[in-house]
Amino acid sequence: MLSTSRLGREWRRRILNFTPSWFSVNMGTGICSILLYNLPYQFNGLHIIADVVFVLNVVLFLVFLLLSILRYSIWPSVFWRMLFHPQQSLFPGTFPMGFATIVNMVVFACVPNFGHNFVILAWVLWWIDVVIAVVIAVGVPFVMFSHHEHQVSGVTGVWLQPSVATVVAAASGAIVAEYLSPANARITVIVSYIILGLGFMPSLLIMALYLQRLAIHKCPANTLIVSTFLPLGPCGQGSFAILRLSAVIRGLLMDHGATSLYTAEEVTLFGNAIYAASIPIAFTLWGFGLFWLIIAISSILELARREKIGFNMGWWAFTFPLGVFTTATTQLAIELDSKAFRILGTIFSCLVVALWIYVGAMTLLRAWTGVLFRAPCLGDEEAAFLMESGTPSEKREPQCSIEAGQP
Repeated sequence: MLSTSRLGREWRRRILNFTPSWFSVNMGTGICSILLYNLPYQFNGLHIIADVVFVLNVVLFLVFLLLSILRYSIWPSVFWRMLFHPQQSLFPGTFPMGFATIVNMVVFACVPNFGHNFVILAWVLWWIDVVIAVVIAVGVPFVMFSHHEHQVSGVTGVWLQPSVATVVAAASGAIVAEYLSPANARITVIVSYIILGLGFMPSLLIMALYLQRLAIHKCPANTLIVSTFLPLGPCGQGSFAILRLSAVIRGLLMDHGATSLYTAEEVTLFGNAIYAASIPIAFTLWGFGLFWLIIAISSILELARREKIGFNMGWWAFTFPLGVFTTATTQLAIELDSKAFRILGTIFSCLVVALWIYVGAMTLLRAWTGVLFRAPCLGDEEAAFLMESGTPSEKREPQCSIEAGQP
C-alpha cells in the first residue's frame, strides 16, 4: 500500500503530466454514444446503452477538465511549454472535438425527452464550442509558423487536429440547427459553413503535405502508425456536415415563401438544388476518406508483419476518425435510402464500438499503473516542477513518450 505522502506525490505527478491528448478519450467515447443512438438497425434497449455511454462521456469530460484546470493553475508555465512544444501544441484541438460530441448527444438524447430548454442549452454549448474551435484552428497554426521548427519528415496526421476542430463544430451546428427557430437556424447554418471552410480547406493542404511525407519518408514509425487514420476525420465529418447542412437549408427554404427577389417556387427550387448538389460532393469526400482508410489499414498490417505495435494514447485515433467516417456512411444511407450503406454503416459502427471497448480497457489499465501520465513538453524538468509546487519527487527511471505524434 502506498503511504499517504507517497500517494499525494503520485497524484501531483499525474496532474502535472495530464496532457490535452486525454480529451481524445472523450472524442472516442462520444462518437460511440452517437453511433449507438443512430445505429441503422436498432433493438430494444440500445438507446439506453447509448445514454449510459453519453453520461460516462460527460463524467469523463468534467474530470479531465478539472484535472486540466488544476494542472495550469498549479503550474501556469506548463501551459506555455505545452503551447510552444512542436507536438504537444497540436492536441488542444481534442478539447472542442470531445465537447462537440456532448453537444450532439444533448440534441439526440435530451431534446426529445426533456423539451425545448435543452435546445437552448445545446445552442449555447455549440457557440462555446465554435469559439474555442476557431481560436485553436487559427491560433495553433500561427504558433507553429512563428515559434516551431518543423521538417517534412516530421509531418504526421496529428497536424490535422487543430483544423478538424472547426469541421466537427460545423457538423454539430447542422445537428443543432434542425431544432432551432428559422431565424436562429439561418445564423447557425451560415456560421457552420464559414467554420467548415475555415477548417476543411487547411485540412486538404495538410493532407497533401502528409501524402508527400509518406511518399518521400515512408510510413510513420511504430508509435505514430495509428495516426494514419486521422485523415479520415476531415473527410468523414466534412461529408456528414455538407449533407446535414444542405438538408437544413432545404427545410428552411421550403418554409420560407416568396421574397422581394424570388417567388416561393424559385426559393423551393434553390433549396432542392443545394440539397441535390450536396450528395455528389458528400460522396466524393466519402471516397477520399475510403482512400485514407485503405492506406491506414495497409500501413498498420505492413508494420505488424515486421514488429509488434505497442499501445499508447495514439490508439484513440482508431475510434473518432473511423467513427465520423461511419456517421457519413449512415447519413448517406438515410439520404439515399440505401440498404447497402445501412449495412456498411452498421458494420463500421460495431467495429468502432469494439475498438472503443478494447482501447478503453487498455487505457484504464495503464492509467491505473500511471504509465500513461508522461508529458513530453516537460523533458527532464518534471522533478523541478514538482519541487516548485512543494512536493519532492522520487527518482524514476526515464520513460519513452507515449503521446501520439511523439516517437
